[in-house]
Amino acid sequence: MTITIRKIDPLKIEEESFRIISEELDTKIENPDDPAYKVIQRVIHATGDFSFFDNMRFTPGAIEGAIDAIRGGKNILTDVTMVAAGISKGMLAQWGGRVFCNVADKTVAEIARKSAKTRSEVAIEKGLGENIGIVAIGNAPTALLEAIRLVGQMEEKKRPLIVGVPVGFVNAAESKALLHRDNPLHITSLGRKGGSPVAAAIVNALIRLAQQ
Repeated sequence: MTITIRKIDPLKIEEESFRIISEELDTKIENPDDPAYKVIQRVIHATGDFSFFDNMRFTPGAIEGAIDAIRGGKNILTDVTMVAAGISKGMLAQWGGRVFCNVADKTVAEIARKSAKTRSEVAIEKGLGENIGIVAIGNAPTALLEAIRLVGQMEEKKRPLIVGVPVGFVNAAESKALLHRDNPLHITSLGRKGGSPVAAAIVNALIRLAQQ
């Protein structure tokens, strides 16, 4: 088998990657300027998985609400540090927003131990009071279920967008199906696929859309 490594300017790798994604999707793309497509495109770029084109879902107003929250200086809450690490904090900071993740907090671990909850679940509960505009769940279905419950109890005008894309085999698909059924402002990927890179890619796409 012949293997050919392309020579390409490092500064043009991302641009070429997005060109390849658009080329391979070709007939499926109705509007390349659609904000939802911009989000999906960045998820495919982060994962190399074209199935996200078919399994991602956006509720009406989800992207617009996220852009308003970012431009308004709202913060982003994540379930695990891997999601937080992947978010472009420098770009977010231009509007005053910050990224919060409480999963490593000692008090979170103690509360989780005493209440028989996961640390991610407790971390979401602890962080929702931090002027949150987006809750990004990329790992723990328990955190997504808690976010759905707590956000559902908030006043409608104060509810953050939920980016719910946990991955795995235990309640990942079920928690996302529940999000899609019960929460009016979310972005998700149905089924088992998801993960921290997907959550971070979605948030980064939203930040870039806010810049436009």
